[in-house]
Amino acid sequence: MNQNRFVKLVAVAAGIVFMLVLPGLVRADNSPNSAVQASKAVPLVAQPKGDPGPQDDFTGLNYTDAQKAEIDKIHRETDAHKAVVRSATNLNDDQKNAMLTGYTRLELGSIFQVLSPEQQKQVRQKMNARKAAAQADQRKQRQPN
Repeated sequence: MNQNRFVKLVAVAAGIVFMLVLPGLVRADNSPNSAVQASKAVPLVAQPKGDPGPQDDFTGLNYTDAQKAEIDKIHRETDAHKAVVRSATNLNDDQKNAMLTGYTRLELGSIFQVLSPEQQKQVRQKMNARKAAAQADQRKQRQPN
């Protein structure tokens, strides 16, 4: 329940920010080259190599054809939203990265809802293992040698 509340809160926040961005997008240049250049200008902060992220929690699952179609639809919709953010001229890099991160979280939450209960259980187990490993790493770094 708490997770659903968080997802809803992020969705509302993204909607509000999107509405604030919309006036700037109406007058933005719609040429295809500007969208491509803008997408290269603000990359998301990538996870270091070998450091598993939330996307890795979904690897190894066997999706049905219906799930694959729904996940593909979610990816396309999210990519469209992210392209709008990347091409926004009235946002600074930090704002763009925050919105892109929010859309990624919404995307992962939507994909999670498409999964069967057994698949959701597998993803939760991977999430818990990743979080436990991260906490163990933090404890190691805090300990004096």
